[in-house]
Amino acid sequence: MVKKRDKLLTRLEAEARASLAETEAEDLARAKKMIAAGIQWEDISREIDKATARGELADTDIIIERLLRGRVKKSQPAQPVYGSRPINGRRRRTKAEIQQLQERLYEILRDDHPMTVRQVFYQMTTRGIAKTEAEYKNTVGRLLLRMRRAGEIPYSWIADNTRWMRKPQSFSSLEEALASTARTYRRSLWDNQDVYVEIWTEKDALAGVLLEETWRWDVPLMVSRGFSSATYLYEAAQAIKAANKPAFLYYFGDHDPSGVHIDRAIERGLHEHAPEAEIYFKRVAVTPEQIEDLNLPTRPTKRTTKMGRSFEGDSVEVDAIPSRQLRELAANCIQQHIDQAALDVLRVAEKSEREILERLTKRIGKQKPSTNGKAG
Repeated sequence: MVKKRDKLLTRLEAEARASLAETEAEDLARAKKMIAAGIQWEDISREIDKATARGELADTDIIIERLLRGRVKKSQPAQPVYGSRPINGRRRRTKAEIQQLQERLYEILRDDHPMTVRQVFYQMTTRGIAKTEAEYKNTVGRLLLRMRRAGEIPYSWIADNTRWMRKPQSFSSLEEALASTARTYRRSLWDNQDVYVEIWTEKDALAGVLLEETWRWDVPLMVSRGFSSATYLYEAAQAIKAANKPAFLYYFGDHDPSGVHIDRAIERGLHEHAPEAEIYFKRVAVTPEQIEDLNLPTRPTKRTTKMGRSFEGDSVEVDAIPSRQLRELAANCIQQHIDQAALDVLRVAEKSEREILERLTKRIGKQKPSTNGKAG
């Protein structure tokens, strides 16, 4: 028993000495690094005080390693000021390449505007220029902002309906009010049509693209902003009920796990709040056929949710469809329901009534108040 105990003690002593030697070697190596980096014990003490003041555990080893990393970064040679530098392993684009990108961006928007920034990105993607989300944010978005600020493209070429100003319309005079009314007066196009039409879109930003057609044809543009609230669906259903005629609703949304359920939820909610109304709801974009026929760019589907796991294939954003084609789709949906004869009658009446407003404006303009408060 004594011999076994002695052997055990000898082995433990040897292990302790080896461990101590290893620790001493590590301490010596770290001390050399500290000397080379110019780290003083005063620096360590100062960092310990800071950690204590913050209520953190003041671990000397961690503090030394942190100081060493900081000194190593500072001691690295600076990158050259001129020329392209690597960014996260990627080569920085040269000024000439940036200029070429801006020219392509200008050409895309010149030929078809307004577009959302997202739509411009997808147009760059179809040309094989920008393909990743990082390029969407750091290249396309940044360059479009730079070009607008430099006056190289008009601000109106980029659609953004996500920000609103709410203010009642007001006028400086009766004459100004009548002049504005005369300029903007429109008869309700759908009063003498047999049906009621709405255009629905999933995204706020896309409203600026579709508004050109919905405004032209006096059609409500409904923005669901994803899954609509119960209040929004209730109010939309009341408008359909008030029209008291067959309602044709056309939807533009993403082809992804949530996007393919949003239009179904909207349709279900409208029928729930207006069960007696005659509602026809149709998804116009994005459809599987459009993905194939238009060769739309796709992105990997997120599989983290139940809807994502049951969704088949890749996802496609509605922004991937060129804005001109989106407007054409909306126009075709609307125009198929218009009775041209009834529209012609409305245009004649509208023109006559606008002329009446213009004559009233001129008459009011002649009745300028005199300085004594009496009409001249």
